[in-house]
Amino acid sequence: MSSTVAWEQLWLPLWPLASDDFLSGVYRMSRGAALGLRHIEANPEALSNLLVVDVDHPDAALRALSAIGHHPLPNVIVENPHNGHAHAVWALAEPVTRTEYAHRKPLAYAAAVTEGLRRAVDGDQAYSGLMTKNPTHKAWETHWLHQDLRSLSDLERELGDLMPPPRWRQTKTRRLNPAGLGRNCALFETARHWAYIEVRNHWGNPAGLGAAIHTKAATLNLEFSEPLPGSEVRAIANSITRWITTKSRMWADGPVVYEATLSTIQSYRGRKSGQVRSEWRPNIRAEIERLAF
Repeated sequence: MSSTVAWEQLWLPLWPLASDDFLSGVYRMSRGAALGLRHIEANPEALSNLLVVDVDHPDAALRALSAIGHHPLPNVIVENPHNGHAHAVWALAEPVTRTEYAHRKPLAYAAAVTEGLRRAVDGDQAYSGLMTKNPTHKAWETHWLHQDLRSLSDLERELGDLMPPPRWRQTKTRRLNPAGLGRNCALFETARHWAYIEVRNHWGNPAGLGAAIHTKAATLNLEFSEPLPGSEVRAIANSITRWITTKSRMWADGPVVYEATLSTIQSYRGRKSGQVRSEWRPNIRAEIERLAF
């Protein structure tokens, strides 16, 4: 199988973003037209089957190739012959959904594995993962290494101690400015917690709740140094709305139970002061979470 055919099987977008020069703009176009340009969208809008790390070092290919006993060997390394910088690409056996509320854990897992791969090659922390170098374009020197598809657990096992600690996304730097798949996770978490309180203003009006969640999610997205595409923000907001209105206990129980529970929590909190009050704040959050599920 030729390298071009192999790439077309791995690369899933049907109507991708693409560009020959980022200063001239990035535009959606047909798959065939995109393959003629230097930069292409790495994954479809709602799925990720390619994990890409931007290695901004003159020895980027060597870093990615020094995998034996250290980190998983990428499928493809796409190198800029002028400065040695490269994108390293790992292909997954099963794509990860980026916009479904019910699949937050796999998304967080994929973000952690991507962070482990980034640490393995000292990749760019700010790289969003949206656009990648087109490995079939003549502007790049492409190293086709293998065609194996691996699971996230396979990659995690090979990464070993290079995997980030369990609460790595809650460090100040990552919390304030997440990158890559971490942006999806951060937007999910922040928007859903906000929605659990906002629901009290929209009983019996799922469309109104959905519009409010979408507006909030879009506002939160603007806080990222590189915002998510609008389609992903909309899909995340729709997924949260769908979950609350079809699966959560708070929506099924209705406003009377919700307000009574919230009033009880707030009354109890009001009787506490100082350290005791601080200690119960996680329990208040937990009770709201319980109502959601």
